[in-house]
Amino acid sequence: MSASPSNTHPAGNGAAGGPADSPNGPEGAGQEAASRGKVWIVGAGPGAPDLMTLRALRAVETAEVLVWTDSLVNPQIAALAPPDCERLRTSTLTLEELMDVVIAQAQAGKRVVRLHDGDTALYSALNEQLCRLADADIAVEVVPGLSAYQATAAALSSELTIPGLVQTIVLSRAGGRTGVPERESIAHLAALGASLCLYLSARHVEDVQAELLRHYPADTPVAIGYRVSWPDQWLSVVPLSAMAAVSQERQLIRTTLYIVSPALAAPGEARSKLYSASHHHLFRGGAA
Repeated sequence: MSASPSNTHPAGNGAAGGPADSPNGPEGAGQEAASRGKVWIVGAGPGAPDLMTLRALRAVETAEVLVWTDSLVNPQIAALAPPDCERLRTSTLTLEELMDVVIAQAQAGKRVVRLHDGDTALYSALNEQLCRLADADIAVEVVPGLSAYQATAAALSSELTIPGLVQTIVLSRAGGRTGVPERESIAHLAALGASLCLYLSARHVEDVQAELLRHYPADTPVAIGYRVSWPDQWLSVVPLSAMAAVSQERQLIRTTLYIVSPALAAPGEARSKLYSASHHHLFRGGAA
């Protein structure tokens, strides 16, 4: 299988064009693309290398330049790049500084991988990067990754959508210094009573807990996950009333995820109608 998927397109143009869309034809377009290089913006997943997607792994393994978030991505994943790959750590750089490197290397004809933790759709500054790549007319492909909330639920052998109990998952964060729209405040989201997954919130855990207790019972299970799937993973389920105390006892201030959900204490008899003998659908008739 080729390491270069066929749905390549210039950043931000919304089209699924590939080499065949070029007026120069497939061969001419391939040569033109090679001379310009290309950027892959890749989600590395929650931390464990074997939780990367195959497409993400292939992108890293064939990178000529790896621009990676060293403060959040497992170094074992960065080590999967070829020995002669040029590597750039981004923890001390501004977006403008790292994008100057990404654009320059792509314009020099290199295969550039911009490696993020988790999934590219969540808190990744993806939009800003795509805009800059579009302005530079550089081809880009976005590769999704597994998110920490999925890895946490799997580590707990838990489902976050239980029939008759909770059917909605909300991904959000505390306001903090950068804020969130008022309609997306913890108060509004908690009022749903859904499975609430909170990123980037450990520094504000006391305020978060106080707000959550206005909407969830004090004994609602809360999964606290630190660097889930990393070698030093710490994961525990505590009552909501103990969320802040446990976080502070463990000195958790970053790389921490909270999942607040009645699903974590779901009754064993809860059953999906999808597989019920009394439920019919396109592929299976139901019992009379």
